[in-house]
Amino acid sequence: MSTIDLIRINTVIFDTDGVVTDTARVHAAAWKHMFDTFMRGRSESDDRWAPFDIREDYLSFVDGRPRLDGVRTFLASRGITLPEGEPSDPPGAPTVHGLGMAKDHFFLRQVERDGVSAFPSTVLLLHDLRHRGCRTGVVSASCHCRQMVLAAGVMHLFDVLVDGNDMARRKLPGKPDPALFLEAAARLGVPPGKTAIIEDALPGVEAGRRGGFGLVIAVDRTGQGGALAERGADIVVTDLAELAISGHVPAGAR
Repeated sequence: MSTIDLIRINTVIFDTDGVVTDTARVHAAAWKHMFDTFMRGRSESDDRWAPFDIREDYLSFVDGRPRLDGVRTFLASRGITLPEGEPSDPPGAPTVHGLGMAKDHFFLRQVERDGVSAFPSTVLLLHDLRHRGCRTGVVSASCHCRQMVLAAGVMHLFDVLVDGNDMARRKLPGKPDPALFLEAAARLGVPPGKTAIIEDALPGVEAGRRGGFGLVIAVDRTGQGGALAERGADIVVTDLAELAISGHVPAGAR
């Protein structure tokens, strides 16, 4: 069993979707609904307009990225170029902002209908970490991170939260740039080398490695463990119940 050594690691920063909350599948469905709606009616003989693949396309081009970056990256993979548009564009308008708004609206409707739940193994790990004196943070490129974490009932288990609103305000680049994680570590007052990152997406794992974090843990819920390791994960697990914790954070390091 893989172990987090709290003599060496003082802080753990969690990604939100797919690590803390069981919302990654809702995001994937929202991306497919939006892109398939956009593609519908285009030429069936042109592969650029083929339906969005909820596994290959989601994992390769949008998972873990800020919403507008996800739109741009997927469209670029198909050789499709759209104008950027404006944040005021209506959902579904043929612009980057319009498609991003359509995805956001569908995601929020699904969450409102079905609610948000936290992974039980993540909640248990958080309780154990905090009992042992470890500080914790939660990050997401989504502007709805706080809403999701509150709805899942786990906000009290985190010392800091950094999300898409912070990224926009501070003009932080999205993953695989490590800026989001570095901002959370700075707010916690702990250097990256004493901090562990827990991620489930390839860009997030790459961000953890680029940021010089002391431990990068990947949760493989989609069968891409090899790719996660190649991007820089030190530990790959299929569920956080597979992680053990040893020791306590020294009092002077809290």
